[in-house]
Amino acid sequence: MITITEENYLKAIYNLNLDRNGKELGTNELANHLGISPATVSSMLKKLKEKEFIDYEKYGGISLLKKGEKEAFTVIRKHRLWETFLVEKMEFTWDEIHEVAEQLEHIKSKKLVDQLDKLLGYPDYDPHGDPIPKANGVINGMHKNTLSQESAGKSLKVVGVKNDSSAFLQHITQLGLVINSKVIIRSHHEFDGSLDVEIDGKPQMVSQKVAENVCVE
Repeated sequence: MITITEENYLKAIYNLNLDRNGKELGTNELANHLGISPATVSSMLKKLKEKEFIDYEKYGGISLLKKGEKEAFTVIRKHRLWETFLVEKMEFTWDEIHEVAEQLEHIKSKKLVDQLDKLLGYPDYDPHGDPIPKANGVINGMHKNTLSQESAGKSLKVVGVKNDSSAFLQHITQLGLVINSKVIIRSHHEFDGSLDVEIDGKPQMVSQKVAENVCVE
């Protein structure tokens, strides 16, 4: 039987190992992400290794084994389905859903989750634009292109965010940058990385930090 704490570790390891370009995930980075001491993390990593969830050696990198990846996918699938449910069926806004989904993701009933997926029409992405793993473990690719990477004159659509904190989501909502917003880049400012854009036809300036965290296609 897997515990809630173990599920949280496996989910964190999965997320932190995305797009690392060969750089190993270490104990200190995982500890900082979870907000707990490296000693506590080391103790849990030993347990996860004994259960064959992860590959880990002291002072070495941390990665998921197939068994651990399956558990991480299951938790992530539940989290993103619940986020979608809260927005589509319960009238939550996208900046309100993360903490609630953190609680709901640990519900064990597979039937409930499968019925939730069916109720929502088997969505591919959650309200933040993150891919939702399917019941068979298949997952779509992450949206990778950000506003900061695109050139002036392009007509783009907002498809996701890299930062899903409430403060960030509230800020970009005020700017009009929500999922499916139409954006045209008018110019880049080399000095501070900010952009002059049109968002659904309205002129706006966005900071470099915003541009680096809004995914478009």
